[in-house]
Amino acid sequence: MEILIKEINVNDYLTLSKLPSADYVINPYVGCTHACTYCYATFMKRFTGHDEPWGTFLDVKRCAKPININKLKGKTVFLSSVTDCYNPEEEKYQITRSILKQLVKADIELNIATKSKLILRDLDLLKQFKNLVVSISVNTLNNNFRSQMDRASSIKERLETLKILHENGIKTVLFMSPIFPYLTDFKAIVEQTKNYVDEYWFENLNLRADYKKTILGFIKNNYSLIYPKYVDIYQKNDLTYWDNLANEIEHYCKANNIQYKNYFHHEKIVKK
Repeated sequence: MEILIKEINVNDYLTLSKLPSADYVINPYVGCTHACTYCYATFMKRFTGHDEPWGTFLDVKRCAKPININKLKGKTVFLSSVTDCYNPEEEKYQITRSILKQLVKADIELNIATKSKLILRDLDLLKQFKNLVVSISVNTLNNNFRSQMDRASSIKERLETLKILHENGIKTVLFMSPIFPYLTDFKAIVEQTKNYVDEYWFENLNLRADYKKTILGFIKNNYSLIYPKYVDIYQKNDLTYWDNLANEIEHYCKANNIQYKNYFHHEKIVKK
């Protein structure tokens, strides 16, 4: 698939965050070529002038202005909220690496979220951060299902990345997101990874905008037996499944001394 790539100039890499767990966000790119079918960030097309399908364009951000690390003292910075800072093009453009070289001198808590093994390229820099959390998204152990949802690293590569980061003293988070009802087996994922994951974050599958129709169509065509249950959740707004799963996760994690955070009903958390 042909990817439309262009370089753009921006005034600052830092953006004030609207997320509950970060003061600033940095998105080194506009768009994301991992092309996740369920990606909530597709709304960004409205603000960027892109009408191409999500996953087929990428704007590479160039910024001549150095990051003001003085105003970041004691703050939390998140890489990244509406892109993956380790998309495949990062290997060439190295925007994220250049940002890390500036942030490594800052007194911050840095959170990095990715689906890519490419983050290991920057292990030399990551090990210099005193307060760093890296989260890798994994919502299945079935790589065939994964490949139908995104073009990021394989499940095996993601788990190996978590293991290597953990072995190098970096706090690791397995971000189980998005949880697909009746498909994501959270216990199986935890049992396979608990020796090298410090904390688990759980987030439910939210469906809205264009990708709601896409995902529901995918479930109907590939998992017809559970499709009526998706209709209950996403068309009839029945939240019983999520309430029951939240309770199950809580009981399981507490019984097994698993550190976790539950981000179900994320929109309510942000609003609060």
